[in-house]
Amino acid sequence: MTDKDAVKAAIGKYRWTICTLLLFATTINYLDRQVISYLKEFFCRSTELGGFGWTNKEFSYLTSAFTGMYAVMTIFAGRLIDRIGTKLGLAWSLVVWSVFGVLNAFAGATVWLHLTIRSFFAAGEAGNFPASNRIVAEWFPKKERALAVGVYNSGSSVGAMIAALFVPWCMVAFGDQLGWKMAFIITGAVGLVWLIFWFWLYETPKNQQRLLKAEYDYIHMDDNGAPAAEAPKQVPWLALLNYRQTWSFIVGKGLTDGIWWFYLFWLPDYLIKQFHMAPLDVRWPTFVVYGVAIVGSVFGGSIPMMLINRGMEVYKARMTAMILIAVCPLAVLSTQYFANTERYGSLALRLAIGIICIGAAAHQAWSCNLFTTVSDMFPKHAVASITGIGTMAGGVGGVAIQLLVGALRDRFAEAPQTAYFIMFTICSLAYVSAWAIMKMLVPRYKLVTDL
Repeated sequence: MTDKDAVKAAIGKYRWTICTLLLFATTINYLDRQVISYLKEFFCRSTELGGFGWTNKEFSYLTSAFTGMYAVMTIFAGRLIDRIGTKLGLAWSLVVWSVFGVLNAFAGATVWLHLTIRSFFAAGEAGNFPASNRIVAEWFPKKERALAVGVYNSGSSVGAMIAALFVPWCMVAFGDQLGWKMAFIITGAVGLVWLIFWFWLYETPKNQQRLLKAEYDYIHMDDNGAPAAEAPKQVPWLALLNYRQTWSFIVGKGLTDGIWWFYLFWLPDYLIKQFHMAPLDVRWPTFVVYGVAIVGSVFGGSIPMMLINRGMEVYKARMTAMILIAVCPLAVLSTQYFANTERYGSLALRLAIGIICIGAAAHQAWSCNLFTTVSDMFPKHAVASITGIGTMAGGVGGVAIQLLVGALRDRFAEAPQTAYFIMFTICSLAYVSAWAIMKMLVPRYKLVTDL
């Protein structure tokens, strides 16, 4: 064992057990929300062929209802979690989204009923990231936070991967009329199992008896290796909007979150329309995209830590990593060029998927670093509230993206390639635009100390 390994062993690793719990919570979160994207073909199939007969706009209303409620509730969820604590906050969030996820199975073919239930489902899901981001701030020193966020945030891709295989399997195994119901019921019930492990293993660092003192001290070190000072607990909520750091996070989330929603909810439809694939056949290409996104999440989270270990200041390391990541999605501009089957034949699908993989991986790498900018610049007791505000902005952006793609799909019903060319253009430019505005708002690192 090397000296470095001996030091790590002496410190302990219980914080990574907590990170694993967050990974599974985020996996369940995205598994549950991703179900509807693989049911779109069934929902939009004509009633004569056994479907619900919805239009693309009606489906976009469903995804927008989820995204809109998610946006509104994240701001309240973050505030509530800052008040009642992370243990109860995340637990209640998961119970609500699991219960309403199951209830979606009993909504029948009625659009408005699905919209209503999906809205309450979104209200529950809104607590996951504000709680998880605050937990990372409580359990990890600054230099490790982006990696920890990258690990738990990879659950968004893991959940999407599982949904890509599980939902089509349900439709085959149980038949269309029962399969869509079982997809909601089974995925919704999984979250309740997670609660057992959560209450067994989780406490805050101050109350966690399994945590070694050496690890507790390590978690609470500041950037210079000294014990971090405790900040006051009361946070004036409206005052958070007075800080440029808050608006930097709002811009970053607002301009880029909707891109991931697009990949989640519309990628199966793109593959069906662009390459004339059967609904069951899209599971493997989407599985690959979300799988590669996991690599982006974890690797993207490790980049700032490598820069910090080489002596770079925390904020500079974060922003350097983010501009490198923001450039990568520019490749998505070429998606439709390479997706041309007349030009590239059977290779076109692989080329298009490869390019989309770059965009998806870059988003996850961007996202884990973006989340960590909050804990870099704000005291721990304000992290969940700031995360909620920013995530609300991301949800608003997501609603805009959902409504836009639904309108474009109906507008270009006979030429869906045009609709998706417009969307891929937006996807490619969002990140460099967000980074530029964030850098203008916060050109140099400044820790908020007066909250």
